[in-house]
Amino acid sequence: MKTLKISETNGVSKKDPLDIGNEVYISRKDDGFFDYENKEVLKSEKKEDQVPPISFFKLYRYSSWKDKLLILLGICCGIATGLTAPANSLIFGNLADAMILQGAAMGQNDTSANSTDIFLDSINEFASNNAILGAVMLICSYISVTFFNYAAHSQIFRIRGLYLKSALNQDISWYDFNQSGEFASRMNEDLSKLGDGLGEKVVMFVHFIVAFVGSITLAFVKGWELALVCLSSLPVTFISIGLVGICTGKLAKKEMDAYGRAGAIAEEVFSAVRTVIAFGGQNKEVERYRSNLVDATKINIQKGFFSGLGFGLLWFFIYGSYALAFWYGVGLVIEQKYWNPSDMVYTPGVMITVFFSVMMGSMNLEQVPTIDPLNAKGLRPLRALGNISFKNVFFQYPTRPDVKVLEGLNLSIKRGETVALVGSSGCGKSTCIQLIQRFYDPISGEITLDETNIKDLDVNWLRERIGVVGQEPVLFGTTVYENIRYGKEDATKEEIEIAAKAANAHVFIKKLPNGYETPVGERGAQLSGGQKQRIAIARALVRNPDILLLDEATSALDTASEAKVQAALEKASEGRTTIIVAHRLSTIRNADRIFVIQNGVVVEVGDHYELMQKEGHYYNLVTTQIGEEDQKASTPVRSNSLVPEIDEDEMEIEMETPEQTDVELENEKEASISMFTIIKWNEKEKFYILTGTLSSIVMGVAMPIFAVLFGEILGVLSAKDDDYIRSETNIYCLYFVIAGIAVGTATFLQISTFSVAGERLTERIRDMAFCAMLRQEVGWFDNKSNGTGTLCARLSSDSAAVQGATGQRIGTIFQSVATLVLGVGLSMYYEWRLGLLALVFTPFILIATYLQRKVMVSENLGTRKSMEASTKLAVEVVSSIRTVVSLGREKMFHDQYIALLKPAVDKAKINTHFRGFVFGLARSLMFFAFAACMFYGGHLVVNDGIPYVNVFKVSQALIMGTVSIGNALAFAPNFQKGLQAAAKFYALFNRVPLVTDSAAVNPDKHVELQGNIFYKEVTFTYPTRPNIEVLRGLTLPVSKGQTIALVGPSGCGKSTCIQLLERFYDVTGGSVNVDEHDVRSITMANLRSYLGIVSQEPSLFDRTIAENIAYGDNSRHVTEEEVIQAAKKANIHNFISTLPLGYETRLGEKGTQLSGGQKQRVAIARALVRNPRILLLDEATSALDAESEKVVQEALDAAREGRTCISIAHRLSTIVDSDVIFVIDGGVVTESGTHKELLAKRGMYYQLYKLQSGAR
Repeated sequence: MKTLKISETNGVSKKDPLDIGNEVYISRKDDGFFDYENKEVLKSEKKEDQVPPISFFKLYRYSSWKDKLLILLGICCGIATGLTAPANSLIFGNLADAMILQGAAMGQNDTSANSTDIFLDSINEFASNNAILGAVMLICSYISVTFFNYAAHSQIFRIRGLYLKSALNQDISWYDFNQSGEFASRMNEDLSKLGDGLGEKVVMFVHFIVAFVGSITLAFVKGWELALVCLSSLPVTFISIGLVGICTGKLAKKEMDAYGRAGAIAEEVFSAVRTVIAFGGQNKEVERYRSNLVDATKINIQKGFFSGLGFGLLWFFIYGSYALAFWYGVGLVIEQKYWNPSDMVYTPGVMITVFFSVMMGSMNLEQVPTIDPLNAKGLRPLRALGNISFKNVFFQYPTRPDVKVLEGLNLSIKRGETVALVGSSGCGKSTCIQLIQRFYDPISGEITLDETNIKDLDVNWLRERIGVVGQEPVLFGTTVYENIRYGKEDATKEEIEIAAKAANAHVFIKKLPNGYETPVGERGAQLSGGQKQRIAIARALVRNPDILLLDEATSALDTASEAKVQAALEKASEGRTTIIVAHRLSTIRNADRIFVIQNGVVVEVGDHYELMQKEGHYYNLVTTQIGEEDQKASTPVRSNSLVPEIDEDEMEIEMETPEQTDVELENEKEASISMFTIIKWNEKEKFYILTGTLSSIVMGVAMPIFAVLFGEILGVLSAKDDDYIRSETNIYCLYFVIAGIAVGTATFLQISTFSVAGERLTERIRDMAFCAMLRQEVGWFDNKSNGTGTLCARLSSDSAAVQGATGQRIGTIFQSVATLVLGVGLSMYYEWRLGLLALVFTPFILIATYLQRKVMVSENLGTRKSMEASTKLAVEVVSSIRTVVSLGREKMFHDQYIALLKPAVDKAKINTHFRGFVFGLARSLMFFAFAACMFYGGHLVVNDGIPYVNVFKVSQALIMGTVSIGNALAFAPNFQKGLQAAAKFYALFNRVPLVTDSAAVNPDKHVELQGNIFYKEVTFTYPTRPNIEVLRGLTLPVSKGQTIALVGPSGCGKSTCIQLLERFYDVTGGSVNVDEHDVRSITMANLRSYLGIVSQEPSLFDRTIAENIAYGDNSRHVTEEEVIQAAKKANIHNFISTLPLGYETRLGEKGTQLSGGQKQRVAIARALVRNPRILLLDEATSALDAESEKVVQEALDAAREGRTCISIAHRLSTIVDSDVIFVIDGGVVTESGTHKELLAKRGMYYQLYKLQSGAR
């Protein structure tokens, strides 16, 4: 996905750190909102576009003046903490001189008061100075960490808002190239990484840089020759590390792309989970997801190899430089040993100062949218009169530049006129609707509103004047009230209810469990198709638009509602310009003018009667569609005053699909999990884990051994025999080289082996989690905690977090334990009293780091829920971008996103104070510990005569060991987070779906089904609404080869019958039987292999057309010939053949590259390719144009022969030939019979049919 880029200040192009991709340049306005100024040139090269890195200071271009002040003070304190390193080296060198002189004096039995006093003075001076450095470290660390983290939270809060705003600001063509699933992945992972780069890590960087520069400067001042020798290894080190860094950087970019693709697949699958389950596509989707995971794992393992190589070389060079420095330094000391003291440069203390200074120094070492909805520029007339003209308009979609959609289209619409656009699927009708809203701009020609080119108008103003009701209504995961209010942000409750009444939605809304406050679910999944459409109509009407665009606005409505809604729309059209796109020509007979479009141009224009008299294209369309209906309606319908009119207001309307209430679907508590279980998940990599663990132990013993070697070299320096000093130094320097080889190799093995183990674990968990999610019943996805955005976030973030409980973290713990155990052992061996004093500081350091862990964990717990909710909103908004844009609600959704983020950020800001304090405490305690140990050790040297080298050995070994274990505990937040994530996955892996194959069913037994279906006294309630029965004892027999139809008002239970047959849910009472087999007594795969389904809103995938059709049968390889035959039967073959890539054309996310009718025909082909025994048609032809409908209806009629067919239809003309028609109301069958028999009864079916006939 092309990542959105944000910049600021006078529209000057600025890059930001959000990896690769699209650039959105934003400049700040005085009112605090943002003006998008520059223009984009959309390029088809997506992934290949590389974005150069930005400068460090540009990272902070989103900071306020307050943030900048905090950052400045933080940097000053960071500099102060950095200067403690060279200061510590200086005073330590002075102490070393005093220690060595005292050791030499003791060797000569010189215990005079003078030498002792000088020694004790040096000890006291060191202790007091080190204590002062500790205080500086404590205070300045607190200030720097707190201030930087506080400023970082403010900036990331701002950037997250800008990132979503940037996405909302893109023109629609950008979304044709990019996927909303990748957007979710970027928003979760990339911005989190950016936050890391803005906070305390910057202070660490300042600290290390200052420590490096200060220490190296001090080294050159004290002894430039030795400093040069010590630094001689740095160029080689930097070159090696630099090359490794370049390699890992490139691999990191590839890794993000691979995980982004996997995230897009997951988002697509979860959004269309019913389709995936119905066609048994779980294994195919798992393989598709898995292939991207495998790529990412390989890349990460390579990254781990290079990281291990880099750090291994670093440690080897560090130890090698120790050996070289001591060897050369001792030589200089011996050479100047007998010089005049005033001429001496190199004393042992100077050597130690230079050495530690160098050691510490070394270790511290765009696209902008073409169409700009948030740009306030452009004309804003007082009102739109509504005169619209297309003048020689040419257009093709950016993703299919070879396919011309409009080829010189000319049409003119007068103010207040109602016009209709008709023609075959793909002729350009819906394209006209999108061009008027400026989703795209024409390639050439112009579109004008009131003689003004719409390019010159303020885009937001234009869209506010337009009300749109689309072919596939998109609702958002909030309440009914809020969904209607999206049409007009400041709408009153009265206005919303008036709009709902006008859309014939008020009565069914009032009967919902919580009325207007009832949540509609993700993308409106809790409502039936008709209910969603009426809410979408209310949303369009509430804004009282000057221009009304109706793209198949009544296609999903049941018969009882259609006449009223059509009348409401006709009334709403009065006084405003209305453009209707319709396949059902009966709905546009009253239009003032009708434009017939063919091959991207207008071929006929006139009203219904004029065009019928011409007997041209329109006449053929009408006679094809209605002529047959009139023939089928052979029984006349007459009004009968004795039969009461069916009023939808009096019908009992139930939500047919599940609604999430405040009660959780299941009380899925996070199961506890043992480390043994997590390690078992990693069992296949036990060789790598064992190797990494042993390597960690080797690294752990390095620090205490360094302390011993260092102490021994200091002891050698107090000797008088130069030859002895030289020979012993050579031996210990050789030991340093051996230690360097051992530590370097161990570091390489630790990082690379744990990388293999960790990445394979992450891949395995993501794979297992994705499989486990697809194994769950459909009802599980109805739970609001299992929405698409939430599940994608779990796969993305939580699976990677599990590594925190294994791999490198475990290695660090083993390393630290080894350091501590050996450090304590050596301390007790060399001087137990001093060792005990050093141990006194151990709990304080551990408590400080424990507090640090608690602070970090509480911050994570405080923000996780809010972040999840805000991410879910962002994903939902981006995936429904066309609806958001047409409503002009970009700012409203952005504000909602900010409102969800703010509580989390506020809590995180409070926690920065605790975090800063414990950081300061943990980093300063080492100074206090050294001060105490050296003070006490000096007195032990004077009073008890212990060897001074033991003071160095004990202090270095134990205190550095304690710091090391503290560093391990610094990883504990990741460890805790890893355990929490693992526990969640453990619960998921062990969850038994509520709808699953019974244990009594033989999975290998295949039951041959003929197609006899019997619903026996079925009662059913959705798991999320246990108090509302949708089916109430429904009995419904279907014989083999019979075609039956289910009719009734929206929400009566028609679609529920199909979902129960598919076993998306299990009945609450009664049974659903096929050939006298209860559907629960045979495997779901067995059952579904005999079912073919065509749903009302087809879900297609970002695959080729051939792959989408072949998706209909995932149990075998579908041949190209079978795909083509199915396409021909569905009347889509000819269209596909005209595409440049034919059947290899990719459909884009959710099939956006096709019109509604084209998508439906691909879905029909998909159902036919599996040659099902039972065909389930849920409004299968509702989106087809008149020309295609007859052929597809004939194909479906032919396909029904020899098959059992259950058809759900609002258009009764499509089911009059059914063998039996069942009328369902209130969850039971109220009437059944043939079309003629039901008309003769003059009951509910009679009224439904009369209402629909009247509508025409």
